Amino acid sequence: MQSIIKIQNISKQYKGADFQSLNNVVLNIPQQSVFGLLGPNGAGKTTLISILCGIIQPTLGSYEINGISNKNSTSIKNIIGVVPQEYALYPTLTAYENLMYFGSLYNVSKADLKAKIPEFLIHLGLESFMHKKIQTFSGGMKRRVNLIAGILHNPKVLFLDEPTVGVDVQSRATIIDYLKLLNQQGTTIVYTSHLMAEAQDFCTDIAIIDQGSVFVQGTPKELIESVPNAHSLEEVFIELTGKKLRDVV
Repeated sequence: MQSIIKIQNISKQYKGADFQSLNNVVLNIPQQSVFGLLGPNGAGKTTLISILCGIIQPTLGSYEINGISNKNSTSIKNIIGVVPQEYALYPTLTAYENLMYFGSLYNVSKADLKAKIPEFLIHLGLESFMHKKIQTFSGGMKRRVNLIAGILHNPKVLFLDEPTVGVDVQSRATIIDYLKLLNQQGTTIVYTSHLMAEAQDFCTDIAIIDQGSVFVQGTPKELIESVPNAHSLEEVFIELTGKKLRDVV
C-alpha cells in the first residue's frame, strides 16, 4: 500500500538536553491505515507527533505527508488534524461555541459548521450537551469534544496523542468506534498510546518506540508472531525492550 507519511532519519535533541528524544527514526505510514506509535510515556511519541504537525522542528532529518515536504509546513497543516492529549478547549464556552471557534481557525464556513457540528455531537453522544459549558463536562465528554475540534475540516491525516487517556470505559469505546468509522471513510489515523491491549484491537499497523528509537514495525499479527510464545503486544514489548511498560508522568 502507498505510504502517505514518509519519515527519513529524524532525530531531535532539545536545547540543554544530554540525550536525544528521537534517534534516527525511519518510518513509512500506509495510506488509510490506523498507525499506532506505541510505547511508555517519555519514549518520544509526542515529540515525533509534534514534529509531523509542524509544532517543533527536527534537529536532523525530514518527512513528507501526502507528497508534501516538511519545508512546506503551511500546505501540510491544511490537510492534517491534531487532537492533543491536553484539552484544547475554553471551559467557559459551550461545546457548540468552542467548535464554532475551532472550525473558524480552519477556515470552515459558518454555514458548514452549523450543519456539521450537530452531526458530530450526535455521533459522539453529546447532542443534548451542545449548549452546556465545557467546565461542566466530565473528562470523557471533554475528550470527545476535543476530537471533534480536530476533524471539523475533514483532514486527510488525523494525529491523536493518547486520545483515550483517563476516560471511562464507555467514552473510550465511543471514541474508538468513531475513529474506526473515520478510517473507513478514508482518513489515515496516527495514534500514540501506552495502552497495548487497546492498540492491538484498534491499529492496522504499529511501531514500538522507546528511548527515542523504533524497535520494530508491522501489523499486530506480524509483531506477535515474530516473538516466540507471545500472545499480546505487551508481551512483544517486554521481549524487545527487556522491561515492562512503565507509565512515567
